[in-house]
Amino acid sequence: MNSNIEQLYHIAQKQSKTIIGLMSGTSLDGLDIAVCTCEGNGLNTSVTIQEFTTVPYTQKFKTEVKSVFSNRHADLEKVCILNEWIAEEHAKIILAALAGWNIHPKNIDLIASHGQTIYHAPKRLHGLEAFNNATLQIGDGDHLAVKTGIITISDFRQKHIAAGGEGAPLAAYGDYFLFSKKHENRIMLNIGGIANFTYLPGDLDVQKVFCTDTGPGNTLMDAYIQHHFPGKYFDENATVALNGKILPALLIALKDHTFFNNEFPKTIGPELFNLAYLQQAIESSGIQHYTKEDVMATLNKFTADTIAEAILKASTHNKTSVIYCSGGGMHNPLLMHHLKALLSNMVFRNTQELNINPDAKEAVLFAVLGNECVSGKGLALGEGQPAITMGKVSFPA
Repeated sequence: MNSNIEQLYHIAQKQSKTIIGLMSGTSLDGLDIAVCTCEGNGLNTSVTIQEFTTVPYTQKFKTEVKSVFSNRHADLEKVCILNEWIAEEHAKIILAALAGWNIHPKNIDLIASHGQTIYHAPKRLHGLEAFNNATLQIGDGDHLAVKTGIITISDFRQKHIAAGGEGAPLAAYGDYFLFSKKHENRIMLNIGGIANFTYLPGDLDVQKVFCTDTGPGNTLMDAYIQHHFPGKYFDENATVALNGKILPALLIALKDHTFFNNEFPKTIGPELFNLAYLQQAIESSGIQHYTKEDVMATLNKFTADTIAEAILKASTHNKTSVIYCSGGGMHNPLLMHHLKALLSNMVFRNTQELNINPDAKEAVLFAVLGNECVSGKGLALGEGQPAITMGKVSFPA
């Protein structure tokens, strides 16, 4: 037997595995690294976070990725080069973090890498009848495995699409394994660049579980800040938005898109919700006198409204769901104020109360998907979540 296959065989049979979950989101703020102890698999999964950090990206890294990110006319040579380069940069970051924690790479069973999304193209967005859903994450798993010396699971979204899904969001599997609780309807809300949630019914009926994007999380707010406030990457503490007023006509124009009327589950990305989308809304709204602060206040409300409207639609039979928040948007005080006002019948908590650092949650969920890739059997959840395990295996040598 090939020695790599033999090693993977032994790892797959272990009751307890040490897995690094990696997440690099559309906000490009940094690489989330979660060293996790994963016990069991499937519905018997439990996770303990040994270490977690977010390593901020350098300006060079952000500039290089932005040159191809969500760009229909990206330089193909640049995409090819960055596929390898991102993996090498991630490997350097991982090894430095492990050294800082005094963890030897040989003590890590697997790396589960999300990669870096550069384009997400569900059919509902590209509209080409002859083609299906598609998505592309770069940061090659082979390079990551060879540079770290650790077996790497990557490219999770392709299997989801191959099996009939849209490739995103994938959180439903890990959310169901880790967070379902009898007699409590839970909504696991993640506000990253794009906002999404998983609905977990209190009766534990797996067919009712689903995960969906709701629309923009931070992506439009971050893009506007970066464009109009040089040196700022996001609206820290909602300082800019709090100094503006909501523009009703612009808010209506922003919400005037068929995506918001589509049935769950659905997925979307910055390929739609970008500065061009905002400019079109400004023009169609007819507003003429406004400040940058007014636009930010309106974008903040736009994110809150579309999240709340989606949650209310999903909770028509039980309006007492508990919302567990995670992601960068949960740190935006104005956004959370709007959400709590719009969802006044809901109870708001965060995943720290479930023993998972909310900033680490997405990285942890990819560790769970990596664990399922080698030890799971695939579980059929609700609509849009096929019964599969995901991920491609890359060996160090």
